[in-house]
Amino acid sequence: MSSPWPTTTPTAEDRAAYADARTVSFWLDDLRARESHQALVGRAEADLCIVGGGYTGLWAALAAKADDPGRSVVVLEADRCGTGASGRNGGFAQASLTHGLANGVERFAGELEILERLATENFAGLASDLGRYKIDADYETPGDLTFALAPHELVWLEKDADLARRFGYEVQLLDGAQARCQVNSPTYLGGLWTRTGSALVHPGKLADGLLTAAVQAGVEIFEGSPVRAIEARGSGLALRTPGGVLTARRALVATSAYPSPLRAIRRYVAPVYDYALMSEPLTARERESIGWRARQGLSDLQNQFHYYRLSADNRILWGGYDAVYRFGGPVDAGLDAHEPTFARLAQHFFTTFPQLRGLRFTHRWGGAIDTCSRFSVFFGTTLGGRVSYAAGYTGLGVVASRFGARVALDLVDGRDTEVTRLNYVRHRPVPFPPEPLRSAVIQLTRNRLAAADRRQGRRGLWLGLLDRLGLGFDS
Repeated sequence: MSSPWPTTTPTAEDRAAYADARTVSFWLDDLRARESHQALVGRAEADLCIVGGGYTGLWAALAAKADDPGRSVVVLEADRCGTGASGRNGGFAQASLTHGLANGVERFAGELEILERLATENFAGLASDLGRYKIDADYETPGDLTFALAPHELVWLEKDADLARRFGYEVQLLDGAQARCQVNSPTYLGGLWTRTGSALVHPGKLADGLLTAAVQAGVEIFEGSPVRAIEARGSGLALRTPGGVLTARRALVATSAYPSPLRAIRRYVAPVYDYALMSEPLTARERESIGWRARQGLSDLQNQFHYYRLSADNRILWGGYDAVYRFGGPVDAGLDAHEPTFARLAQHFFTTFPQLRGLRFTHRWGGAIDTCSRFSVFFGTTLGGRVSYAAGYTGLGVVASRFGARVALDLVDGRDTEVTRLNYVRHRPVPFPPEPLRSAVIQLTRNRLAAADRRQGRRGLWLGLLDRLGLGFDS
């Protein structure tokens, strides 16, 4: 057995489970309504302008005011703060700055000891900041549990356990019976419970809390103000939006997968769409049928993997597997729904939990992730150091975005620190090729990842070549 997933077309019953679901992120739908901040109209000035009102931008705004309360800080957000990837991710708050230890060993081995120390400090800092800024983000620390779905993956679990212990994580290897005792699914052959360095949050509440804290700290917010261009003006900058111009001494760009006003970033980022379903709240009987008493964040070890978790009111978020890239890398709200992926997700959900057949999904949504070839945030500066950026989180940015914000702020402020001297910060990833080659490479890679799952994990010539070139692509 190489994969438990059906090779048949999803059934009408699979599709009916989400037929009435709202096409909006549950995390955003679950927030209390707030008034939008006005758009930039005319001219304005600031010491520091932050482009993008997601996690990175809001953490950077808070850090900038904490460093210098007298500094004027403005955030320019194209839509509404927190409605991009920050408002629709799974809420998995993992400490790693390198998209997991295995990727860290492969790409950053010489600095991994330092990066893991920084990751631990940053993880603790996030929890501390939630208290400092009085942010109720449904924060909980049950750890994460990764399941093997095929026999060859049991060896991977053992290697992952050894690596985690080497870096001080508390882990527990589970055999098939123990894994199914934690969460009851016929698909599980074993598991690895990582008890430390991992938390869960309500993504929307986190973003909303950061926004409130930023406003209280004196940050000025303009929503509905996409930045079309950043130009040098004297010793400063001019940032142009459809409604006005903001002049600033410095700028920090945190636009994630959205088209950046800095063209230099675009060749390093591929906007890849991820999709998710959210169930109705489970009944007491349904909870009993699956166990899951420890409430861990869950995932599987397949190349095309799923991630899933419980919300505070005991809904199941179920996402991942497909990673959809479209020619040219468009990012548009019209792409946030993708029927084939929703159908496949529902089919796989009921394969994993056949005892929950009949459960309905209330929400379905999707959106772009800023994927880069090294799977983790990268940094840079431009326009003579007056502009910095952080991008490329590749789906594990809930905690790493706090670190990314701090680094990008130090870069634009010209600080020489232990962190800014790291190769991890100084070197950018291998760029993706231009179209039409980019699309061809990504689609071929997706095909070969799926094939590897069917062939007991054997990566083959193409994936081996990409590994040697340092070009990655993740589901």
